[in-house]
Amino acid sequence: MPTVLRKYGIRFHFYGSDMDEPPHIHASGHGGAAKVWLSPISIAEQSGFKASDLRRILEVANEHRSEFLEAWDEFFRSLS
Repeated sequence: MPTVLRKYGIRFHFYGSDMDEPPHIHASGHGGAAKVWLSPISIAEQSGFKASDLRRILEVANEHRSEFLEAWDEFFRSLS
């Protein structure tokens, strides 16, 4: 489960088992967990995050979208 970024106490990562899904990033920290689609940026699911944390997660996903997509492609290309 590669960590792509840590920001604001939140870890942005993905799981190797996510290969058959559209590109997304997982966010965990502050007692919460979320899955964020990267095209378009949106919350797929979440639990335990405050609304302010979710806004911040979406801001980070928008800011680092290219980096997340590049990491996704690189990681899953290496598995095939």
